[in-house]
Amino acid sequence: MSRGVILLAAGGTGGHLFPAEALAHELIERGWEVHLATDRRAERYSGHFPAADIHSIPSATLRSKNPIAMLSAFWTIWQGVRQAGRVIARIKPDAVVGFGGYPTLPPLYAATRRKVPTLIHEQNAVMGRANKALASRVDAIAGGFLAEGESAAGAKTVTTGNPVRPQVLEAAKISYTAPTDGEPFRLLVFGGSQGAQFFSDAVPAAIALLPEAQRKRLAITQQARAEDVARVKAAYANLGVDAQVSPFFTDMAARMASAHLVMSRSGASTVSEIAVIGRPALLVPYPHALDHDQAANAAALAAAGGAEVHPQSTLSPEGIAALVGGLMGNPDRLTAMATAARSAGKPNAARLLADLTEAIASGKTVSDYRRTRA
Repeated sequence: MSRGVILLAAGGTGGHLFPAEALAHELIERGWEVHLATDRRAERYSGHFPAADIHSIPSATLRSKNPIAMLSAFWTIWQGVRQAGRVIARIKPDAVVGFGGYPTLPPLYAATRRKVPTLIHEQNAVMGRANKALASRVDAIAGGFLAEGESAAGAKTVTTGNPVRPQVLEAAKISYTAPTDGEPFRLLVFGGSQGAQFFSDAVPAAIALLPEAQRKRLAITQQARAEDVARVKAAYANLGVDAQVSPFFTDMAARMASAHLVMSRSGASTVSEIAVIGRPALLVPYPHALDHDQAANAAALAAAGGAEVHPQSTLSPEGIAALVGGLMGNPDRLTAMATAARSAGKPNAARLLADLTEAIASGKTVSDYRRTRA
């Protein structure tokens, strides 16, 4: 018999769903029944989500300045609130936990209207707009990078870190060994659901500028948009470089663990997984990210010494070639970065977030929870 029901709500991208999945695994191990509320975009990520049921709740993004579009978005969100309310009435969750993105608005708003205990988890170093809208209504805020007590919401903020999936914790068991000169060098390049096009354009051009001896050492795994896969594959084939290129890799954690160097965007989940696994990284924050959250996330890992941060505007193929080529020839630097990255990781984040979830579900306040930790 389960201890109760927890409803998780997450936007339909990997960055929101992956930490929700990590918490789901932890809660299920503790005897809870877990449900997921999300949107239709989640289908390609949620197939293996360990939920008793997945509820598709309509929502909309409040970004347009067009009054008609805004009115339509508010109407869709209100329809989602009503549908989420019916789900909550039926499954009777002990708590509702949101992971950001506009699809979390209807379930969390519906839960607060029904006086169900609520918690939001903010992955980034800067709070997202959906979570900002909910912050004053919920009972607690868990932060991936947010510090406690540094904002108006700081009194109910607990820094837990970002939960990572079991695959990431398994991958973290693999120690890092930098290759010496002449040995194969595995480079992992990915850009998430947004921003991969820059890498598709710039990285093959950069690899072409490397000396032939370094190109021969490379084995590249690169995520690319579906419409870019063919041309990226062709570019590497023309260079004689071993490369696997795909829009999505289901075993990304294992590929990260096998990489000698990661070049990626700096979404919260990405930065957290790089840190837990402990791999040196060249981080290129997505320049169009709302509130520049990716730059803040990257800065946190760079401050620990585990990554270098390079704004996209400063990166040419020549610059990327110099960065990658320089690190390929400096195994001591790679090893130091990997060690520093691991020191910044929070592999116990899922456990800490589950502890907070259980506290909120039992009616405790954040102050009560902090007293139990002291």
